[in-house]
Amino acid sequence: MDAIDRKILATLQEQGRLTLTELAARVKLSVSPCHRRLRELERTGAILGYRAVVDPAALGLTFEALVFVTMRQEDRDTLLAFEEAVARIPNVLLAQRLFGDPDYLLRVVTADLAAYQRLQDEVLAGLPGMARMNSTLVMKRVVDDRPLPA
Repeated sequence: MDAIDRKILATLQEQGRLTLTELAARVKLSVSPCHRRLRELERTGAILGYRAVVDPAALGLTFEALVFVTMRQEDRDTLLAFEEAVARIPNVLLAQRLFGDPDYLLRVVTADLAAYQRLQDEVLAGLPGMARMNSTLVMKRVVDDRPLPA
């Protein structure tokens, strides 16, 4: 990956709906070489996909919690079962396995505190292998969905 590829990635992260012609102009390439590079970035997996960034409030999802999970046991089957169960919960926007304690960090959105409480009681508390869960409520997003440095 060279400087031009990095420029293509940086430009698309900022504005993913550019036409190929607009992208080529911004990275100072003609359309054909820009298109070849773009297809190669997609083929190699440097570009994982394209999506719209949606305001959670537009969907009524104004409540956010960070959930720290400590596992009761950490054998392979338990961890896989936990991760598969978490991946099926639509309100979990991010799930990361961590070194040390806690074992996992989940970013969860719901409509409000009552909806979060129901999700925690009815879904999160029943996740396999979990010893304890600790939630921290998000007061304000300071940096959110920032593009990767290119």
